[in-house]
Amino acid sequence: MKTFIIDDDPLSSFVTEMVLKLENFTEQVTTFSSAEETLGYLTEDLAVNAPQVIFLDLNMPSMNGWEFLQALKPHENVISSNCSVFILTSSIDSAEQQMAEQHAMVKGFISKPLTETHLGIIKQQLGNAA
Repeated sequence: MKTFIIDDDPLSSFVTEMVLKLENFTEQVTTFSSAEETLGYLTEDLAVNAPQVIFLDLNMPSMNGWEFLQALKPHENVISSNCSVFILTSSIDSAEQQMAEQHAMVKGFISKPLTETHLGIIKQQLGNAA
């Protein structure tokens, strides 16, 4: 399984990546520090570059997580068939949780930090989707 972390905070990305590796969640983790960088990489070749899981931070400069999801909308059919997006944020705003539910690609809303429990739930979701 291929996993992307999109987060402008290097410490948060590092912690997320370590948890993923410790829990043997994925074979390949790619970290992006900006949503624009990720979008450029993904849209070069969606069929090849799309991961199975994206952990997406919401609060980033330049292009935030919501803008990233909006930019992916034209590609939603291609991406959502094999890719699940999980919002991974420090926000506890219930309005943002409700906004996340409006995006078909978003399969979960997780408050940082990512934990073993979160990954267990995600594995169950992904297993049921397969």
